[in-house]
Amino acid sequence: MATTRASTTQSLSDAVRRQAMAEAHTIVAMLDYRDAELARTAVIESSLRRKIERSAIALTIGEATGMSEAQIQLRLSIADRVRDKTPQVWEAFVGGLIDFSRVRDISAAIEKLHREESVARLENRAIAYATGHTGTELRQWLRRFVQRVEADLAVERADAARADRHVAVAHGDDSMSWLNAYLPSHEAAAIEARLRKEARKPAADDDDRTVAQREADLLVAWCTDSEAATSAIDANIAVTVGADVLAGVVPGFAESTDGCWAVPAPWLADVVATGGTFWHRIIVDPVRDDVLSHEYIGRFAPDTLAVALQFLHGVCQAPGCMVPAERCDLDHRIPHPVGPTTGDNMGPLCRRHHNLKGHGLLHWSTSPPAELIVIELYAPTPTVEMEYVAA
Repeated sequence: MATTRASTTQSLSDAVRRQAMAEAHTIVAMLDYRDAELARTAVIESSLRRKIERSAIALTIGEATGMSEAQIQLRLSIADRVRDKTPQVWEAFVGGLIDFSRVRDISAAIEKLHREESVARLENRAIAYATGHTGTELRQWLRRFVQRVEADLAVERADAARADRHVAVAHGDDSMSWLNAYLPSHEAAAIEARLRKEARKPAADDDDRTVAQREADLLVAWCTDSEAATSAIDANIAVTVGADVLAGVVPGFAESTDGCWAVPAPWLADVVATGGTFWHRIIVDPVRDDVLSHEYIGRFAPDTLAVALQFLHGVCQAPGCMVPAERCDLDHRIPHPVGPTTGDNMGPLCRRHHNLKGHGLLHWSTSPPAELIVIELYAPTPTVEMEYVAA
C-alpha cells in the first residue's frame, strides 16, 4: 500500500532555499549576458551604433524572461550594487541563504549609506539578521541601522523630505476621490491613532457603518467642521529616544515603539512646544537599549498617572480643602512647560483653588508625601499596551 508523508519543516526550508538559488541563477545569467554584450559592443567603431546596441540589452533580456525593460534595469542595478559593495551578501544570495526581496532591501539601504565603513558594518551584520527574520522585520532593521550609523545624514534627508509635505486630491470614478497626504511620520501616526480610537467607540443602535466608513466620515468631519477639528486628540503614543540623542551629544531619531516609523528627535520637541500633543518618551541606553526612564511630555497627565495621583492624594491639595481628587484638576507645582508632567510635580486642585493659583492668589505649599507610597492598580486585563499620546 502506498503511503504519504507530510512535508517536514526542513523540506520546506530546502524548497525555499532552492527557490532563492533559482532567483540568483537567473540574476547571474542576466549579468553574464549584459557583461558579454558590453564586451562585444566595446569594439564597435561607430559610437552611435555602439550606443544603440547597448540600449537594447535590457530589452533583449526582457524578451527572454517576460519582464519589462524597467524591471530588468532595476534588477541589474541592485545586483551590481550588492555584488560590488557587499560581496558577502551577494554570496549569501547565490548560495540561497537569502532571497532577492531581501537583497533588494539591503541594496536600498546601501544606496542611502555614504561612508565605506558604514557599508562594511552593514555587510557584517545584515546576513545574520536577514536569515533569521521576516522581510518586514528586515526592512525595519535596515531603516533603524541607516538612521543610527549615519544619523547626521539621515536627519538631513528627513529635513529635506519634510519640506516636500503636501496634500493631493485625485478624483476617480463612481463619484469617489482619493485624498493623499505626504506628512511627517509622527503627525500621520497621531492622525491614525485618533481615527482608530474614535471610530471604535460604541455607536448608536441605528449606526450600521463599518469601522472603515466611520474613520472616513470622521476625517471629513475634522477637515470640514471647525468644532470637530479643534477637539482634543485622545490617543496614546510612545517613542523611544537614545539618551545620547536626547542630551544632544549626537543627532538621532525618536522611534515608535512598534518600529514602524521614526522622526528626528527635534521634530517632537517642536510638537511638544505647541502644547497640543502629549507624548510618552522612553529613554534608552545607546549601547544596550536598556530602558533608562519613562517620561511624560506634554501638559496633561496620561490616565495611569492621573489615577495614581488621585489615589495618592485623595483630596484637593489646597490647605483644608476636602474636595475628592477625582473631581479635581491635576495641577503642576512648577507650571508647564518649565515644570515636568511627573508625579512629584503634580497633584489635584479643585477648580476654585486651581483658578486662585493661576491668578497668583494661592501658593501651593503642600509637599509630596515624605515616604514612598506604592499603589497597585488592579485591572481585569493583565497587560497594558502603551502607545502614542495626544491630548
